[in-house]
Amino acid sequence: MTDCVQVGWREWITLPDLAVPWIKAKVDTGARTSALNAQDIQPFERDALPWVSFRLRPSSAGDQSITCEMPIHEFRNVTDSGGSTERRPVIRTQVKIGTLQSIIDITLTDRSTMRFSMLLGRTALPADASVWPRRSFLLGGNRFAPPETQ
Repeated sequence: MTDCVQVGWREWITLPDLAVPWIKAKVDTGARTSALNAQDIQPFERDALPWVSFRLRPSSAGDQSITCEMPIHEFRNVTDSGGSTERRPVIRTQVKIGTLQSIIDITLTDRSTMRFSMLLGRTALPADASVWPRRSFLLGGNRFAPPETQ
């Protein structure tokens, strides 16, 4: 039997395809898909394919925002914890969490009123992951700084 990956209830993650060096994410095993705080979400067509442009303000960028464009993988209806359903664009992109690296689906939505700009859903974690609800940053960093800046 192999050792499972231990993950805290919050972790620092990197989204290299979006040029996002670090985002503090809340791990949510109750959510199937990950969600990312995005503003000015504008679907458009490029070469007859659906794309989306949006702005991000990762926690490591201070007041700076990053403008991104990505192909839309699909649209999904997502029901939040309050019971409201929203149709969201889904992008498929690379994520790095500690030494883990994978391609995940992320919905884009306005999370500006939320404490965490990124919600990491259960499908973004390895199948054998163990989430420790009272521990944080088990894959690197601390509450003040991501792994590389310590």
